[in-house]
Amino acid sequence: MKKIPYYPGCTLKTTGKNFEDSAIATAKVLGLKLLEIDRWNCCGTVTSLTQDDLIHHIASVRNFIRVQEMNERGEVDDHRLLTLCSMCYNTLKSVGNVMQERPDDLDKINNFMDREEDYKGGVTVVHLLELIREMGFDEIKSKVKKNLGKLKVSPYYGCTLLRPKEVALDDPEVPTIMEDLLNAIGVDVIDSPKKSMCCGSYQTVRNPKTVVRLAYEIIESARKRGAEALVTSCPLCAFNLDDRQKEIKMEHPDFERMPVFYFTQLTALAFGLKKDVNNFDLNFTDPRPLLKKKKI
Repeated sequence: MKKIPYYPGCTLKTTGKNFEDSAIATAKVLGLKLLEIDRWNCCGTVTSLTQDDLIHHIASVRNFIRVQEMNERGEVDDHRLLTLCSMCYNTLKSVGNVMQERPDDLDKINNFMDREEDYKGGVTVVHLLELIREMGFDEIKSKVKKNLGKLKVSPYYGCTLLRPKEVALDDPEVPTIMEDLLNAIGVDVIDSPKKSMCCGSYQTVRNPKTVVRLAYEIIESARKRGAEALVTSCPLCAFNLDDRQKEIKMEHPDFERMPVFYFTQLTALAFGLKKDVNNFDLNFTDPRPLLKKKKI
């Protein structure tokens, strides 16, 4: 079992436990043990776009130091830091690039954090989807025990897995990594031109009407092409596309709710794992009636 440092982030310990539990169980089948890093803190959520705003990088660098310490103690087999949440991935990856490209800024941050050991660099941020692609999708296919072919699902990437291009885990214009995984586990994949359209992100706080409009467009685009559910890797996207369906129904009385899965939940189902690892009761729209209808 290969041990890799794992950064959960805040949401996966609260409303995203369905994401975390299904990911840990799925990774185990693939020979990966996700070792949660000690004393992790919030990734910072977003990175600053101005070069002199170093304070916004400190949260991420502290997490890199935790990975560095795990490697120094010989607790892990991989120097990379694995993430699940798309926003955490984007933030950590962006900061990692900055620290590698601007060593003077890294020196300033190390000097500021006088109670931490210096971060020496070298921690690479990787998403679980990237590790799955690295293993090979034929390997994924070999682990499948349950037929999900009756389930019509549309992948939704959103912004933070694909933009900016410096952190993108796939082609920003024509991503296929999620489709490749879903095909490997036997799901009927439905493409949608709005799969990388922004869900509204944090506008859900200050301008929820905008999020409701965007969510409606994304969901209906997938539905018109035959999708019965969406699949994502972002807890914020899951909230905007799923929980906001209550408001969509108020504006569009004919609207029918559509379940939103995490990619790890569908993978766990295909691998034949116990259903309790998926915590479907934490999904905003319960997907179990759809699964029952499809005899999955």
